[in-house]
Amino acid sequence: MKISVILAHPDKASFNHAIASILVEQLEINRHDVSFHDLYAENFCPLLASEEIAKEAVLPETVKSHCEEVREADGIIVIHPNWWGQPPAIMKGWIDRVIRPGIAYEFLEGDSGEGIPNGLLQAEAAVVFNTSNTMPEREHQIFADPLETIWRNCIFGLCGVDNFYRRTFSTVVDSTESERQEWLNEARTLIDKIFPEVERTT
Repeated sequence: MKISVILAHPDKASFNHAIASILVEQLEINRHDVSFHDLYAENFCPLLASEEIAKEAVLPETVKSHCEEVREADGIIVIHPNWWGQPPAIMKGWIDRVIRPGIAYEFLEGDSGEGIPNGLLQAEAAVVFNTSNTMPEREHQIFADPLETIWRNCIFGLCGVDNFYRRTFSTVVDSTESERQEWLNEARTLIDKIFPEVERTT
């Protein structure tokens, strides 16, 4: 399976990077075709230019490559911290520029964009890992967990990926080494379950 892994965290020593490393390792053990993108390391530009908005726009090669990869992916994995109930700006810009009409969704004939779009992504599953320094109870009771709505409903649900999983690890700031290791083991197990080992062909 073709699996696209997208990471957004500026600190290479972050727990987000540790999660990404574990996931890529397990996917490769399971013999998947993995494409990994560290958006900060790649200096992905998050700014959507006006000339990119149209469905028929000629895209920069970097954006075009990301679009083709996501369109062809059998699985999509996203890793980022919870910053103000949102993804980091670089991840939001990736969404703006890559999860675009004609690639991830389309409006049906006669619809000018005011209706409900038809999802185009072929991924069998999408998985989002978040880190947070807010207690889960407060995240749900006070903030209503906006990242769940963003990723499950506004992005993957809208784009046709109904098989969705999300796990938030918190609170990271005061976590122990043993807790973080347990979380990494959990992340590995989840990915191993969702994207199991590909059978060898003879």
